[in-house]
Amino acid sequence: MSTHQALSKEFNLTGRKVLVTGGARGLGESFAKALIDCGASVVITDVLVEEGRALAKTLGPLAHFVEMDNQDPLSIEKGVQEGARLLGGLDGLVNNAAITNSGGVTHDQLSVETWDRVMQVNVRGTWLTTVAARPFLIASKTGRVVNVASDTALWGAPKLLAYVASKGAVISMTKSLARELGEHLVTVNAIAPGLTLVKATEYVPQDRHDFYQQGRAIKSAQMPCDINAAVLFLLSASSAYITGQVLAVNGGFVMH
Repeated sequence: MSTHQALSKEFNLTGRKVLVTGGARGLGESFAKALIDCGASVVITDVLVEEGRALAKTLGPLAHFVEMDNQDPLSIEKGVQEGARLLGGLDGLVNNAAITNSGGVTHDQLSVETWDRVMQVNVRGTWLTTVAARPFLIASKTGRVVNVASDTALWGAPKLLAYVASKGAVISMTKSLARELGEHLVTVNAIAPGLTLVKATEYVPQDRHDFYQQGRAIKSAQMPCDINAAVLFLLSASSAYITGQVLAVNGGFVMH
């Protein structure tokens, strides 16, 4: 039995309507596939149009693609509105879209332009996407938001300052949003994955991969499928009384 098949037996999300940002590849692609396997209808958003459309076509009639740029407030508003239209509402939102851009650069070498772009996509984009989805999530009565942070913000990864700072902000926003949306029965939680083997991490030096591997309690490489169960749980009915929390999914590299 595949990992996706096992999760589909554990989590029944039939009828749930979920928007996944940055869903054309990497972790977002893995989340979208797992959601479809569990019966959810999914809208994938991304700036990678060809990849996103191809993925949605592969996933079948429960999947849709909407072009959306998390750096552009107008694009976010239009993208979420179109996603909700396609699905007939939203029950869940996975704020996965992010960029790194500052890898291998020390804090004194980091440019203002890079800092601003990372913050616009990772922090402002997460905030504005949640704002745009808010009325649909409230109308759902069982709304769920899952923000994808990073364990780099929990241990202070060096030479990655803009990204680490942005993911620390996502963690803080998760807690504040959970308090603001709790009265509407919308939960807001975050996951903090470790270094995961996806195309987007190919630039990471081997010594950083080795550092993670040696530091994990579970001595194996982290794959996208290792994170799916945490996202599915936080989108499910079983997590209705869990909000404002950060779940590190990293094989025990960071324990908090």
